[in-house]
Amino acid sequence: MNAAGKVKNFVLDTNVVLHDPLAITKFGNSNVIIPIYVVEEVDNFKKQLNELGRAARLFSRTLDEYRQKGNLAQGVQMPTGGLLRVIPTERKYMPQDNIATSKNSPDTLIMSVALRVQSEEPNIPCIFITKDTNLRIRADGMGLQSENYEERSISIDSLYPGAEELRVDGSLIDELYQTREVTLQFDDASDKAQFAYKCRELEEGYKGDEELLLYANEYVRLIDRNEDNHTAMARILPQQNKLTSLVTTRPGFSGCWGIKPRNKEQHFALDCLLDDNIKLVTLLGKAGTGKTLIALAAGLQKATEEQAFSKLLVARPIFPLGKDVGFLPGGIEDKLNPWMQPIFDNVEFLMGLNEEDKRRGRRSYKELIDMGLLQIEALTYIRGRSIPNQYIIVDEAQNLTPHEVKTIITRVGQGTKVVLTGDPYQIDNPYVDAESNGLTYVINKFKGVDIAATVTLSKGERSKLAELASNLL
Repeated sequence: MNAAGKVKNFVLDTNVVLHDPLAITKFGNSNVIIPIYVVEEVDNFKKQLNELGRAARLFSRTLDEYRQKGNLAQGVQMPTGGLLRVIPTERKYMPQDNIATSKNSPDTLIMSVALRVQSEEPNIPCIFITKDTNLRIRADGMGLQSENYEERSISIDSLYPGAEELRVDGSLIDELYQTREVTLQFDDASDKAQFAYKCRELEEGYKGDEELLLYANEYVRLIDRNEDNHTAMARILPQQNKLTSLVTTRPGFSGCWGIKPRNKEQHFALDCLLDDNIKLVTLLGKAGTGKTLIALAAGLQKATEEQAFSKLLVARPIFPLGKDVGFLPGGIEDKLNPWMQPIFDNVEFLMGLNEEDKRRGRRSYKELIDMGLLQIEALTYIRGRSIPNQYIIVDEAQNLTPHEVKTIITRVGQGTKVVLTGDPYQIDNPYVDAESNGLTYVINKFKGVDIAATVTLSKGERSKLAELASNLL
């Protein structure tokens, strides 16, 4: 977060080290100060068997490694060049309103450490780093510079959308319909993940030395520069220097498990979901755009009809909407059913089941589970596994941290495809936000990788009411 340059003092809050337990190594040659009260708060999490517990234990081990190298109170040299210190506060640095009421909350104690550092070392800029918005506001009121921890954040507004619109000559569109592939002329790029295609053939107003930046597996909607209704959809194949038409627009495509795409984004999504060469797909979009339904349809098509994968594995993180109902009775299947009901509903919709069919005992999703073609589970148990030749869908991926997403993707074995779906604006996990969650992190990191594709779905197709609610509320 801090490049080599003027040394600063960064005081870290508890939520920062729980979000990224290696945050102390991300501040370049500046000094990092850990309030002793942060260590006390982290100690409350270390026994938890979840991501917070893992982060707490890793942070504690990291501090202990530095402790063995020197005195943390005086400062231990870090490989980045700065000093790492663990210090308390003093009463004279406590905010006056808190002294009067004896409200020595952990937040107040942690912020007072930053006030102490700022007062005792006035020649070195002091910055209080916290992900707590209200604490940043309090710090500002106390005359203390405060910032959010954004080392892993990606601006949601500038997130890679996965598609572009291009004005082209009509003959290029006709050629694409006739041959399914159009060869492009492009300049070699030093960065293999990004390819620069000359605009001479593709973009109106080419000035000679401008370049249009397109990525591997990016989708394009070609529009005839002379006739707006003359269009085509295609995907970039950089290794072959070509634009290729989508499988959903080719003759003979009759749908995928009974559904057909309703808009161009759904065409893009089904195309990459059905392409076995694309091993990682991220589907981004608001509620009702069909992310989960399309992913399930493609997964069932590949696992049951085409038998390209041994099974379809669907997983989702478990976070309640609103107040939690508490512990659930029964075995693991009974406990998971309420959380996985949205998946069951979608599968039954794809199977064409209605209430009458269910009453008559017609086959349901349970038959697919009994046949070993469909497996639905929580993400809690994925660590340590190796998953080969499976079609994996991770729903609600916006509730995962970057580390959790890394854990999932690194479980992938030979022949496995991973699909992440989610809406960064509907987050239930209190420890991530729209810009620091695992879904946006993966989209940014895999942009342009030749075995990955991203599609942003914007138009709701669930119902007119659902679309209005999504836009107005």
